[in-house]
Amino acid sequence: MARRSTKTPRPDDDADFEERILDIDVVDEMQGSFLEYAYSVIYSRALPDARDGLKPVHRRIVYQMNEMGLRPDRGYVKCARVVGEVMGKLHPHGDASIYDALVRLAQPFSMRLPLVDGHGNFGSLGNDDPPAAMRYTECRMADATSLMTESIDENTVDFAPNYDGQEQEPGVLPAAYPNLLVNGASGIAVGMATNMPPHNLGEVIAAARHLIRYPGADLETLMRHVPGPDLPTGGRIVGLSGIRDAYESGRGSFKIRATVSVENVTARRKGIVVTELPFTVGPEKVIAKIKDLVGAKKLQGIADVKDLTDRSHGLRLVIEIKNGFVPEAVLEQLYKLTPMEESFGINNVALVDGQPLTLGLKELLEVYLDHRFEVVRRRSEFRRGKKRDRLHLVEGLLVALIDIDEVIRLIRSSDNSAQAKERLIERFSLSEVQTQYILDTPLRRLTRFDRIELESERDRLNREIEELTRILESDAELRKLVSGELAVVAKKFGTPRRTVLLESSGASATAVPLQVADDPCRVLLSSTGLLARTANGDPFGESDGRRAKHDLIVSSVPATAQGEVGAVTSAGRLLRINVIDLPQLPETTAAPNLAGGAPISEFLTLEGDEEVVCLMTLDESSPGLALGTQQGVVKRVVPDYPSNKEELEVITLKDGDRIVGAAELRTGDEDLVFITDDAQLLRYQASQVRPQGRPAGGVAGIKLTEGAKVISFTAVDPAADAVVFTVAGSRGTLDDSVQTTAKLTPFDQYPRKGRATGGVRCQRFLKGEDCLSLAWAGPAPARAAQKNGTPADLPEMDPRRDGSGVSLPKTVSVVAGPV
Repeated sequence: MARRSTKTPRPDDDADFEERILDIDVVDEMQGSFLEYAYSVIYSRALPDARDGLKPVHRRIVYQMNEMGLRPDRGYVKCARVVGEVMGKLHPHGDASIYDALVRLAQPFSMRLPLVDGHGNFGSLGNDDPPAAMRYTECRMADATSLMTESIDENTVDFAPNYDGQEQEPGVLPAAYPNLLVNGASGIAVGMATNMPPHNLGEVIAAARHLIRYPGADLETLMRHVPGPDLPTGGRIVGLSGIRDAYESGRGSFKIRATVSVENVTARRKGIVVTELPFTVGPEKVIAKIKDLVGAKKLQGIADVKDLTDRSHGLRLVIEIKNGFVPEAVLEQLYKLTPMEESFGINNVALVDGQPLTLGLKELLEVYLDHRFEVVRRRSEFRRGKKRDRLHLVEGLLVALIDIDEVIRLIRSSDNSAQAKERLIERFSLSEVQTQYILDTPLRRLTRFDRIELESERDRLNREIEELTRILESDAELRKLVSGELAVVAKKFGTPRRTVLLESSGASATAVPLQVADDPCRVLLSSTGLLARTANGDPFGESDGRRAKHDLIVSSVPATAQGEVGAVTSAGRLLRINVIDLPQLPETTAAPNLAGGAPISEFLTLEGDEEVVCLMTLDESSPGLALGTQQGVVKRVVPDYPSNKEELEVITLKDGDRIVGAAELRTGDEDLVFITDDAQLLRYQASQVRPQGRPAGGVAGIKLTEGAKVISFTAVDPAADAVVFTVAGSRGTLDDSVQTTAKLTPFDQYPRKGRATGGVRCQRFLKGEDCLSLAWAGPAPARAAQKNGTPADLPEMDPRRDGSGVSLPKTVSVVAGPV
């Protein structure tokens, strides 16, 4: 039993005190006090929040620097000033702990994306050289730090009183990127700890965007984007099974090795040159361990160790090997005995709604995305409210401007401002806010020019309010907006991967090709609607001429594994496709086989009878995109594809019209070819069509006879060997199973005509034929397939431009040129 003595003042005498003794059980007192201490350490000190990835001290540093205006374009200030502001206003603890946290935020070898731009000595790798005192060092916000506090003044997060109730501080930051995964965290609480490695910003955002698009994505799919940690100091991770365990359960481990090379360091000796060390390991630690091992005769073959690290070339540790020793064998001993190979234990413990939880990769991304959705939603609501308030004032002022003489008369004839306000409200049915704004507006603003400006502002505000309302009322629009903002962050701040992933440890370890490596490839679209990418940038060869089902490629574009390509649809939309999401085909020298591809529906959401007509690169230096519609409209689109939009409109179609063909121009000297169902072919140079912006509706491309429509539009290189293929049928039996005759003709048999003319006849109809059911013009040799992808034979070449066709043994549904 313990006794606690308390003294309370008597009401009649402030100087005298009455002592009261409380008998408290020691077990209860210790239990209660320990639980309060443990909760304080867990929630307020050691563990990061899963939403913004920051501990309270880090969050307070970033927030206070933002409040102080220490932006990247401003000058540096002493770290002591920042520490003092944080300690005095938000963090009632010692200045040493605050400065230690600030130093870590500025260390590029500790943070994958530093949040503080430091000037001065902020320490060295492995803490071999400790940072200078805070009275010497200077700091300001880093470029990416503004993303953590972006829109914090737009009611995006909740604020709470600080320790003394004099200030307000945020409970979490808006965090425009997944900071917890990008920069990692470490901390020891009571009964639990966290240890999270940093990751590559671009890879994490790619996984987050994939999860936005496919909320049910499994871990294997996410690991295609985030194959493993990407440490600030580089190095080589050996053994990937522990990483997968950590991504699945939140706990795992991996080994990281130094990046080394065997070089001739002198004219007679070879040496092991270390350019990257394991995370948190410094060169002094390695040198000291090697010297101890050599002195104890546990390590042989080492002649000398030199630290040649400097600011210009970075880390360079040279380990000279004695003659007669094999450098590779010495290196294996160094991995085993020195910190050149270290283990990293992953323990993904973070706070979720104030509770410490162990989270896997998908859970970490989901918690962040839920937070980001809430931030963007609250930001949109705030902005909409502000714009509505402004619109209310503008509308009131416009009402007054319509009858400004009456407004002035009412004001001048009123005894005081209160009476003027009442009379204006009664006369014009205005609100008090509008009336007060009118009374406060200077007379010089009530001109005709200002009225035009106000009407323009009113229209703009209405458009912006509608856009914000659309975002707030549509979960799909909200998710698309968040995904687009993340893409902009990745493009601006993304950097190449530094850490190499190895399949296994030991001498037999082999490098694993990263799935997110930006290697050249080609994206393919088959006649049956399958998408895939090749393993390299070379097109498939066709040495043996064999064909397999689904092997007819109707569109092929060069790309890179981390890049994007566009899909043009019959509804005039341009949709972005992430190349890394597409299945990769195995390398082969045979004809292309897309049986391993995936349907378009897995990557794009198409509406009704909308279909993809072609693939294209998003190269804005190209001559642009050429489009042809069913009603004979042609358009060249100015290459303008904003990266923050997943969907773009490339043409404004008339009612009932649709795109029948599209092609990305390579040189701008191609010929545009229209073929109609009444067997008319029109060919003219692409230069006759003036490029237009994306919203434009195009110009007349071909003159159609009554009842006719365009069934084919292509762009053909006039210098290349090309052909025209047509199939005749009957309007009453337009079915793939009913075809009469087909014709294959050299392209040079058709003369060029002017734009918007009628063209020339490309096939003469036989008895029972009155239209074309299929037509195509393009490079030779042409290949054909049936509806299910089975190859079909084409007829012999017919040199007659307007001759009749011949019968085919198999029904042809699609024709394409070489890959």
